[in-house]
Amino acid sequence: MKRAVQFGAGNIGRGFIGGLLHDSGYHVVFADVVESVIDEINDKGEYKIFIKDVNLNTINIDNISGVLSTSDQIYKEIEQAEIITTAVGPVVLEKIAPTIAKGIQSRISKEIKTPLNIIACENAVYASNLLKESVCRYLNDQEKIFLEEFIGFPNCSVDRIVPPSRNENMLDVTVEDFYEWNVEKIGFRQEIPSIIGMNLADNLLAYVERKLFTLNTGHAITAYLGVANNISTIDKSIENEEILKTVRGAMQESGNGLIDKFGFDKEEHYKYIEKIIERFKNPYLNDDVKRVGREPLRKLSPNDRLIKPLLTAVEYGHSVDNIIKGIGAALSYFSESDTQSVELKQKIENLGVKKTIEEITGIVDQSIIEKIVWEYSQIKK
Repeated sequence: MKRAVQFGAGNIGRGFIGGLLHDSGYHVVFADVVESVIDEINDKGEYKIFIKDVNLNTINIDNISGVLSTSDQIYKEIEQAEIITTAVGPVVLEKIAPTIAKGIQSRISKEIKTPLNIIACENAVYASNLLKESVCRYLNDQEKIFLEEFIGFPNCSVDRIVPPSRNENMLDVTVEDFYEWNVEKIGFRQEIPSIIGMNLADNLLAYVERKLFTLNTGHAITAYLGVANNISTIDKSIENEEILKTVRGAMQESGNGLIDKFGFDKEEHYKYIEKIIERFKNPYLNDDVKRVGREPLRKLSPNDRLIKPLLTAVEYGHSVDNIIKGIGAALSYFSESDTQSVELKQKIENLGVKKTIEEITGIVDQSIIEKIVWEYSQIKK
């Protein structure tokens, strides 16, 4: 039977990619550092995905096993795998790279020359490229030659809202009905595996930035404005007329940049924006604004969901007032349990908001920085 290794046995790993691999006939091996989750996977051998949207549905996921990603067993699993996927968070990719490299070395030593494709399913642009670069740091020149021939690292864009949920079985997970998984065709080695729900893309960057500039931008701004207005969930936040107006305006501003950059049809893209807004309104997900807003330093970095859409729209001469309002809200976000949030607050206290903006966003246009400072001051009043 076909075998897949899914690094990350959290909600996204189980509720999105792991589910699609299961539906495509793979035995899915979940690799994680959380021993209790791995024990539960091996004990129960199954879990349920609850699709909660306009139509409710339940999918049973079986034919699974778990392995600690810190154990020697993971190398045997990598030897046997036809595909590896990740859902660990972009910052964790470097941490799993040595393990994947050692698994590749094991395949080399046993002369396993069947293709292995590794797809980093993360909210980051070209995440598989980043993982490949990290893996290659642990390989010698001969091993890199093997990698180029037999190991593929297709980049992808993933889109599904999978919030934390409490279920009777700790493995069960709640998801929305909508999902997209776009994977670049050129990144595969040899025959492309047939996976239900995987869309093969020729121009992946267009899909990546469409999702980043629309879902991720709108989701983040909905969350940060929700926190600023003492609203607890995404659906309640988007119900607020002023927040809805800002979020829609921000996605249209970022969309105008996308339309110019990639030639998207404006009417179709604006329809896509409205579809995203309807997803935010889903009350079944009960998606916490602080969960969506976590790690603000990453989300305010130059290539992420707030600054890159801003600069792209500016590049093509579009207004960005609503995106700026969202950035001001992001700078004001604080949660004691979020280390990046604590660090952001300390930076603002030590450097001032203007210097902090320059340092973490890379923005050099002083007129834009001044507008962000003003929006931040309005939220902090």
